[in-house]
Amino acid sequence: MIDLTINEKQLERTVERARERGIIAPTFAQMKDPNKIPQKIKDGLKDVGLWDLHPLNLFRITWKNEPVKQGGGFDGVNYVEIPPELTGVKARVIALVGKWFPTGAHKVGATYGCLAPRLVTGQFDPTFHKAVWPSTGNYCRGGAYNSNLLACESIAILPEEMSQERFQWLSKVAGEVIATPGCESNVWEIFQKCIELQNTRDNIMIFNQFDEFGNHLWHYEITGHAMEEVLQQELGDNGRYAGVVLTSGSAGTMGCGDYLKEVYPASKLVVSEALQCPTLLENGFGGHRIEGIGDKHVPWIHNARNTDMVTGIDDEDCMSLIRLFNEPAGQKFLATQGVGEKFIEQLPLMGISSVANVLSAIKFAKYYELTEKDVVLTVFTDSMELYQTRLAELTAERGEYNEMQAAIDYNLHLQGIKTDHTLELRYRDRKRIHNLKYYTWIEQMGKSVEELDAQWYDYPDYWDRIHRMVEPIDKLIEAFNERVGLL
Repeated sequence: MIDLTINEKQLERTVERARERGIIAPTFAQMKDPNKIPQKIKDGLKDVGLWDLHPLNLFRITWKNEPVKQGGGFDGVNYVEIPPELTGVKARVIALVGKWFPTGAHKVGATYGCLAPRLVTGQFDPTFHKAVWPSTGNYCRGGAYNSNLLACESIAILPEEMSQERFQWLSKVAGEVIATPGCESNVWEIFQKCIELQNTRDNIMIFNQFDEFGNHLWHYEITGHAMEEVLQQELGDNGRYAGVVLTSGSAGTMGCGDYLKEVYPASKLVVSEALQCPTLLENGFGGHRIEGIGDKHVPWIHNARNTDMVTGIDDEDCMSLIRLFNEPAGQKFLATQGVGEKFIEQLPLMGISSVANVLSAIKFAKYYELTEKDVVLTVFTDSMELYQTRLAELTAERGEYNEMQAAIDYNLHLQGIKTDHTLELRYRDRKRIHNLKYYTWIEQMGKSVEELDAQWYDYPDYWDRIHRMVEPIDKLIEAFNERVGLL
């Protein structure tokens, strides 16, 4: 759960630090509805760039930023609809766009959901503690960014094989960057580094995305409501919402599925993973190239009982499609297949895991034979802005991209997607996935088997108790801001 115990002595130091640095903390209500942000702050943002290390950018932790890099205000939810000429299915596939968050990825929201409650309760003291952000990519970027804005020291941990764009940016923002062995699926090595830091340093606080319920809660409340708004705009009188499709990663974004099932009880929650590391499908392991999704374990915050389907995505499909979507020859070929110019311009909004989300949405639509009336939701977690070195590496490895290769990739890796490596979860399948938490979290990370059982047997009350924490957290944030006195 999220501990809201007040440490008054540390809280006073935190308030003083915020007063000195001009820090005002946004509430969940303001991130959900920027109309509630004070005009004074909106006016101040007119001179602030989207990625600037400025405390006012805390108020840009929302899906509703104006899609500009400098001085933007707020509008509706940023989303795009992927045309059937690309997906090859009748169902409408709609994706929320993460590029227009500070850092260019939606994980900045999840990290705020983890850090803010500890700051406004005084549990985290920015004059003493360092925030440790163990990650497979964007989470540590978001954590380092928010730490900087909230005047906290940070330590970013991520696998050494992640894209160089991440390391280059982190070197300027995080207080310390630690590269651990392996690729996206080497999560255990990250955990081991956290244990080492705990044993050797006395001033750190670890915000592990895989067990931090602030991650789940932020997506339940903010992403879930953003998706509901999109559905209200797009369903019309005859539309049907089928479900939301997401790569697992930390399972945080899947919190939006919990919310949407409350509003649309018949909808599905689909989780996908790399076929090369089929943990949920086959209790398997391995390495893969879909950057930003962690594997080889089931996150503590994954509500397995509320998950309806697992799909496996081949990382070669993703790597081939980022070339098709971003190389000039690929975009030229797509135009010959009827993909409109306007959408072709939006293709770079998809990073590697975003492509995986789209492929999983296609599998979901094909499996259930969805029609034009059905809407499938997903997320573009980040954009190709973070993976330009990957495109260069692929060119060096495979040669210059041409229209013949584009035709192959379009037909093989996109139109040729089938429903293989897809598992519709029965009760026992869900229980098997849930039981996998035991080996990581009970045996190795010291959590209690009683809480593990509560996640399953005290369902849905266990998860409802987490979801009801939004209002208490917002009251603490409001009290914190009042003490700081800058409003």
